Amino acid sequence: MIAPDHHTLPELHTQLAHLGRAPAEHAGMVNVPVYRGSTILSETLEEWESRKSEGNPMASYGRFGSPLTRALESAVCELEGGFRSILFPSGLSACTHALLGLLEGGDHLLMSDSVYGPTRLFAEQVLRRLGIQVEYFNPMEVADMARRVRPNTRVVYLESPGSMTFEMQDIPALADIAHRAGALVVLDNTWATPLFFKPFEHGVDISVHAATKYIVGHSDALLGVATANERAWPALQSSAHHFGETAGPDDIYLALRGLRTLAVRMQRHWENGVRLAQSLQRHAAVQRVMHPALPSHPGHALWKRDFSGASGLFGVVLQPMTRPQLSMLFQRLRLFGIGLSWGGYESLALLVDPAPARSSLAAPSEGPLLRIHAGLECVEDLIADMGQALDAALQVGTAGDLSLAEEVLHG
Repeated sequence: MIAPDHHTLPELHTQLAHLGRAPAEHAGMVNVPVYRGSTILSETLEEWESRKSEGNPMASYGRFGSPLTRALESAVCELEGGFRSILFPSGLSACTHALLGLLEGGDHLLMSDSVYGPTRLFAEQVLRRLGIQVEYFNPMEVADMARRVRPNTRVVYLESPGSMTFEMQDIPALADIAHRAGALVVLDNTWATPLFFKPFEHGVDISVHAATKYIVGHSDALLGVATANERAWPALQSSAHHFGETAGPDDIYLALRGLRTLAVRMQRHWENGVRLAQSLQRHAAVQRVMHPALPSHPGHALWKRDFSGASGLFGVVLQPMTRPQLSMLFQRLRLFGIGLSWGGYESLALLVDPAPARSSLAAPSEGPLLRIHAGLECVEDLIADMGQALDAALQVGTAGDLSLAEEVLHG
């Protein structure tokens, strides 16, 4: 059986249908209405003063949220198993403010070498400028991370599976080392969603999501969310408030709507992704498929131990191909769009060029690297579409196909 036992899914279906809802508080509306506004009025001086919170005397203001904000935050927090959650206007914003809230000049940050590219760029171009020491460790070697811990290590930043190359990390083991050194653990949990990996049961202190992706689920909103345990919550909350980060009400509404169908969608993404990945393992144009749910993946045992499911995102290393062959591949695809992001209902294929930055871990160099997202289409159609496009790419190079490849490249 490729998938772990997912006996908890029926319970999750019920949770997702009811979390964050309070019809009696909103004129019986089954969905929490969209609250747009900045000023929140009080009827009396006593009411105004009662709304002030410790450390934030201006809490009764639109920037600090609405009943709609609280509905989504409480729902995500319960799914994640954390203490409190807070929304951000993008996934990257959730990642960066989690780091800003925990670090200061002179601190040491350890990051997985396979971390999401924009987060890595933030560490290199912003955190280093603030006097924070940034170092990367091999995500597949717990001992490598342990060797790099310093007395001033304050944060260990994880992402499992890794961005673009899908290395699995032993999160409980890494978290144990971090905590013994007095450091906090931040995890980008976007790939697994709150359904398929429970971060706080595995030693994580802050879990971040690009809610833009699977939580929204329809490629029509930008949003981030971070959830903290009780120890890390004050730093996370103050970082968001000091920088004035506010998510828009319409995006929040779309995310709360998307959350209702998350379990149904994730089951389909999981099944489609595994079946598509299996078909690609057998194709002559493919050297290697990087999908943690496949037994051939080096981190499969960790995935099976710690995760209760998989998403539709995975990587493929192709056989060496010329530029005309790659152009033919993408020209022939009909059901896979070429674009950034993932997690929506639609399937995507993206050429990872150049190879992702690495410090302690060699990036795949055998052939071109593709990132594939299996959407909600019929999986037989996805398999057929990707197969025929790869077949066409392999045919480029014969005399009859060179002119067509040149036409694709230049026309």
